[in-house]
Amino acid sequence: MNKKKQDIAYFLSFCIEQYKNEKGISGSNAMELLSKYGVLDYLAEHFEILHTQSRQWLIEDIDEFIRARKEEEV
Repeated sequence: MNKKKQDIAYFLSFCIEQYKNEKGISGSNAMELLSKYGVLDYLAEHFEILHTQSRQWLIEDIDEFIRARKEEEV
């Protein structure tokens, strides 16, 4: 695995852990939610910008992303 892919994997792992802890849900529930709405792809695609943001900012951004995806379903 090259350095950038490894950095992205660590970042995704960090985001999953922080999100599950903030929401008080299990890791599997967090993964299911983040996968269902394409959050992991979004985080990986925008890694260069997002990895410089704070934990709280990331959680709020993830929530906003999920809300937008849910609205698209309606």
